[in-house]
Amino acid sequence: MVSKIDLGGARVIVTGAGGGLGRAFAQAFAAAGARVVAADINRAGADETAAMIGAAAVAATVDVTDGGSCRDLAEAATAEMGGIDVLVNNAALYAGLQRRPFEEIEEAVWDRVMAVNVKGVWQMSRAVAPSMRAAKGGSIVNVASTTVFSGSPLWMHYVASKGAVIAMSRTMAKELGGDGIRVNVLAPGFTLTEASLELIDDARTYGVDRAALKRNAEVEDITGGALYLASGLSSFVTGQTLVIDGGKQFI
Repeated sequence: MVSKIDLGGARVIVTGAGGGLGRAFAQAFAAAGARVVAADINRAGADETAAMIGAAAVAATVDVTDGGSCRDLAEAATAEMGGIDVLVNNAALYAGLQRRPFEEIEEAVWDRVMAVNVKGVWQMSRAVAPSMRAAKGGSIVNVASTTVFSGSPLWMHYVASKGAVIAMSRTMAKELGGDGIRVNVLAPGFTLTEASLELIDDARTYGVDRAALKRNAEVEDITGGALYLASGLSSFVTGQTLVIDGGKQFI
């Protein structure tokens, strides 16, 4: 039996909330009682997410590769909600990235992936740190990927970026822990999002033979992990990576 996590009163920023898992994170936090800033570089998508949620959410525009944009978001969210308790660093380049041998990855593409997936996590985390330090607490949930552990071939730029997220999170956990701020990583495996269902014909059975639990993740499986890492149930958990893949990584 799954018990509902109560995050009533929590003030949350979700980046990359204009669709996909980001939208699901924003919806899940709102359903758990939190106030949510749904942020995305795609403002139309962020507006749609906020409209779907209702009064518990507001939309915002952010370019996570731009430090000023990240600071503006953190300041606006603090003004809107009175503080920031949770940051979900979900914004990343994923859909649309071409798989190719690492020798053939274009330098400009590599740099863009690192700018969004790595620099973006750093920029947003340091933008919210002052508010969380002042409150002597908070939770940062950084979204990585199980490809870090499987070494997914032909996708080195993406895998490397998510490996960096895990490494950065451990460092941030040590640097922020003295102020009661926890930093953890959520590492989803293949998940049945709208994008995956559209891109892969056999998405529901894709890789299931390699899992201990013979199915692929639904978005609720992933958002549940984020709610746990943001909540008081994980109050003594920091610097950790929570893998949610149905047991593929040990098969």
